[in-house]
Amino acid sequence: MSRRLPLALILFLPACASSTSATHSTAPPEAITPDNQILTRSPLAPDSQARLELKLEDAARAHRADPTDEMRIIWLGRRTAYLGRYRESIDIFSRGLVIHPDSAKLLRHRGHRYITTRRFDEAITDLSRAAELERSKPDQVEPDGLPNKFNKPRSTLHSNIYYHLALAHYLKGDFARAADLWRHDYIIATNDDTRVATSYWLYLSLRRAGDDAEAMAVLDRIEDEMDVIENFTYHSLLLSFKGRTDAQAANDSALAAGVEDATLLYGRAAFALVSGRQQEAEALLNKVTSSSAWAAFGYIAAEADLRRQAEARAD
Repeated sequence: MSRRLPLALILFLPACASSTSATHSTAPPEAITPDNQILTRSPLAPDSQARLELKLEDAARAHRADPTDEMRIIWLGRRTAYLGRYRESIDIFSRGLVIHPDSAKLLRHRGHRYITTRRFDEAITDLSRAAELERSKPDQVEPDGLPNKFNKPRSTLHSNIYYHLALAHYLKGDFARAADLWRHDYIIATNDDTRVATSYWLYLSLRRAGDDAEAMAVLDRIEDEMDVIENFTYHSLLLSFKGRTDAQAANDSALAAGVEDATLLYGRAAFALVSGRQQEAEALLNKVTSSSAWAAFGYIAAEADLRRQAEARAD
């Protein structure tokens, strides 16, 4: 290890040196879609940009003080990603894995950003390895990089590993495997925010895998009043899947007001898809992918569904 460590430290220097230097005008491509569309950084509101850059400067400073520390590497990568610099964040996590090759935390975060950049197979490799490393270990709360208004973290390391692993399989069209993983994620959930988010994707996975009976059972667990402080859109969508007309009306109102929220739009598109309303589904999927929110899971899922539809027509 003593022979590898200096190389690892050297590899970290470029990331630290460039931690706040990029601008939107010179931003390189961050991802390539399955149909070879190049995706570049979306502009942030000036106040958000400034706030996130200050947070990144703090993370870079802490990392320079101890560049081998696992959590300082993770925060440098996370703060870099929050500014839309996903490829750079992947490089940071990768260099961290040279120093900490068995870090489930680094694998979990790199796996997440592999999903963002449409590298689903690599995400599955990382997240499967993370799940194996954590299999016999106690779970732990994962600190939020973008805290909710109560500053109350709602996710755990294990839950995030399985959530993102399931999502990667869903995006590849392996809905049965995704459902298996989200079942487990639901079991280990510690709060209603996690239960709601997991139930949403589990329901869609089961419907698309042809298990309508279990999908209905998932909806039976969703109540009007739940302790949700983050995942309000998932909760509203689940209620609308149950046929709650007031939840559907709320969705319609948001759309009428011009809110192009990828999560909301994709949820409606996916429900139309599993309900056999193909034309409506395709229109909504196209609406999702016409927005600039290309890092959102709803956008990535819409993109994957449109690709599958195009491939089906080609056959």
